[in-house]
Amino acid sequence: MIQSTVSLRTTFLASLLTAFACAPLQAQARQSTQQAQQAQPTQPTQPTQPTQPTQVQPTQPVRQPAPASDAATTSIPATDLPYSQFASPAAKAKFAELLAEVRAGKGPNPTDITEQRQFYQRYNDDRLREVERRYPAKVSQQTMAGVPVHTVEPAAGIAPEQQQRVLINLHGGAFMWGAGSGALVEAIPIAAVSGMRVVTVDYRLAPEHTYPAAVDDVEAVYRELLKQYRAENIGIYGCSAGGVLTAQATARLLQKKLPAPGAIGMFCGTGLLFRGDSGTLGQLAVGSPPMAADGGAALPYLSTAQASDTVAYPMQSPQLLARFPPSLLLAGGRDFALSALTTAQRRLLAAGVDARLIVFDGLWHAFFVFPDLPESQEAYARISEFFDQHLGRAQR
Repeated sequence: MIQSTVSLRTTFLASLLTAFACAPLQAQARQSTQQAQQAQPTQPTQPTQPTQPTQVQPTQPVRQPAPASDAATTSIPATDLPYSQFASPAAKAKFAELLAEVRAGKGPNPTDITEQRQFYQRYNDDRLREVERRYPAKVSQQTMAGVPVHTVEPAAGIAPEQQQRVLINLHGGAFMWGAGSGALVEAIPIAAVSGMRVVTVDYRLAPEHTYPAAVDDVEAVYRELLKQYRAENIGIYGCSAGGVLTAQATARLLQKKLPAPGAIGMFCGTGLLFRGDSGTLGQLAVGSPPMAADGGAALPYLSTAQASDTVAYPMQSPQLLARFPPSLLLAGGRDFALSALTTAQRRLLAAGVDARLIVFDGLWHAFFVFPDLPESQEAYARISEFFDQHLGRAQR
């Protein structure tokens, strides 16, 4: 049954260990859920008058709608939601496994960042072992313009036709974790499938470092790569918080009048807050409470970002969007970020940008961290094809 009053401690976000779970959102969601429970009126069942002495037909209890903030708010009844028939059997099995973890109460304390970081580090280490079994690669660690990075290349070497190209990966993790193994989970499959070099940036994390620290780090790495690569040969992509940061970094580069990258990928996150229908429907579809109404603005990293800042939230500026490079957006059908991504695509298209959107029905937020899923492998292929089609090839 889909219930909006699922215990927050066992939310599907926590069990999925997705990149964008965060304490402020979880705490607000818990408060909203408790308030909704307290406000929900009850209606006792009343029998109808009998039409014949021996036949009494009771009516069904009338479900009163929850208090609405406005006349356009609807009340969603509890119901069964079968798993998507368009998803693979492997995805269905993984979804069932993750739901079992929810019911078992697994997951870190959403109010303890130290515990969360330890938990997600173990989780990312496990995903990295799965990735390495399927996608061999050469990985080196270094600093670029003072920023720590990992450089990933296919085990067989960079493909000859990709020698003049490079991708920058920006990892997910609520801007609070994900460096190291989490970043490599996103970088290794793309390097292996595309044949390109991928530089994954271990940008500074919140709450120790807030906006625009991560944007500053990405700009520094980009400037350094411009010494070796033409801008049109550089691609930038990221998942969840990394998708948000990809939009922010692109806006920053344009603001600074640097040459734009050849293409970007914003996956499970973009330059908009996580609002819209999927903040509720996507969450209910994975057994979790709706997202908080602020849509992520309460994240520690964004606490120093102004709502009017077009680098922090670039999708609000048509003039800026008109200068964006070709963009690929990708999400699962049960992803709380889906509404933000569909809206971002429409705004990019309206600004004249080549913007493509791929949605995997039945899949959840950041699903492609599981490399053995057919949908994950399809995502790697589509991402690699997109950059291959849009990046330049000329020498520096």
